[in-house]
Amino acid sequence: MWDYSDKVKEHFFNPKNAGAVVEANATGEVGSISCGDALRLTLKVDPETEIILESGFQTFGCGSAIASSSVLTEIIKGMTLDEALKVTNQDIADHLEGLPPEKMHCSVMGREALQAAIANYRGEEWRDDHEEGALVCKCFAIDAVMIEEMVWANKLRTVEDVTNFTKAGGGCAACHEDIEAILEKVLAEKGEKFDPSICSKPEDKQKPAAPEKIAAVKTPLTNLQRIKKIEEVLESLRPALMADGGDVELVEVIGNTAYVNMTGACNGCQMAAMTIAGIQQRLMEVMGEFIKVVPASEMSKLVNIA
Repeated sequence: MWDYSDKVKEHFFNPKNAGAVVEANATGEVGSISCGDALRLTLKVDPETEIILESGFQTFGCGSAIASSSVLTEIIKGMTLDEALKVTNQDIADHLEGLPPEKMHCSVMGREALQAAIANYRGEEWRDDHEEGALVCKCFAIDAVMIEEMVWANKLRTVEDVTNFTKAGGGCAACHEDIEAILEKVLAEKGEKFDPSICSKPEDKQKPAAPEKIAAVKTPLTNLQRIKKIEEVLESLRPALMADGGDVELVEVIGNTAYVNMTGACNGCQMAAMTIAGIQQRLMEVMGEFIKVVPASEMSKLVNIA
């Protein structure tokens, strides 16, 4: 499991400014539930001074996404819009006393939501630039422009770094070669040389991939294997849910989407969305592939569309 700071835990278990701001006059939305993370940031801005009076968030994602969103709303309150625009994803991570490298993309999402909200307030068209470049990572819909920007801004040097900051390459791994090409290009522009043998962690340099990881890339899970793995993970999580009077039931698996029913105390609980996000994160960690977990009620929408 990830090593979270006390600040991350504080903002996850007791998030600040959760929910939409009443009478908000600025809204920024980034991410996609289909990709595993989504954030809606709302602001109430004083029209005369452009000072952010109130800020609130609604996040679908893991604990780091919730913590990053929570601390961001605290950072920017009292700032002018121009001051808020200077807040970086690293500032968000620093206020949380650090994020696990694998979770830095959560701070990036917060920064983008803030930019989108300010553009919305000013009547400007905000573009995340993700549609302007060639799509590199199909699993998480990340394009070349986004990767290049993160490499420049955060001094990234490895494919693992890119995955940590953008999620690109964190699914099927088919885009790793394209990510390496982008790293080579950007580092060359900076007068540096890309060395594919260097890993993010010194102890991992030139260390061959574990056989099970190689197998996971070369041999995708069949649907039957995927269902079995999902059931095993849910079974491991069940005792914790039942301790609070709740439970989870797997209803259907279609492709990389698992439909579940939250039962008992979890049914209708205000924290149900966070619980589902936590289940999704755990499944992705164990299975090594992107898995989307959604309430079984969403299946009826698919039937209506069909």
